Amino acid sequence: MFDQVLKPMRALLIVSALLLGLSGCDLIQQKLGIEAPAVKAARLDAEGQAVGSACRQSGRAIEDCYSIYSWLSKASIYQGWRDMDAYMRDNKLETVEPQLPPPQPPGSRKRTPTVTEESASEARTDQKAAPKQ
Repeated sequence: MFDQVLKPMRALLIVSALLLGLSGCDLIQQKLGIEAPAVKAARLDAEGQAVGSACRQSGRAIEDCYSIYSWLSKASIYQGWRDMDAYMRDNKLETVEPQLPPPQPPGSRKRTPTVTEESASEARTDQKAAPKQ
């Protein structure tokens, strides 16, 4: 009689554990950094459109945007650039000049400022001219 009660309880525990594990798949995927292909494609498309519109607003050429943001699709960059172009023409907006240089493409090394001989000699003369205390 005890076995008759224990079998359904065991089956219920196994099924509930499986359901609990399967319901957390999205959370597990997020923690591991795994992204569904459809979600990733939608995110990259939205990023490409945002980059394209920002490039148009800043007056940057579309070819420059393609080369700087090579990991984004050219179609989405162009879509954003074209939409912003139409918006700016309709509202008679001028381009906004960027204050910062364009970002380096991924995989390229960042330039380190080099010290020229002239600035090095100026620094040495400044140290000599400073009064000692």
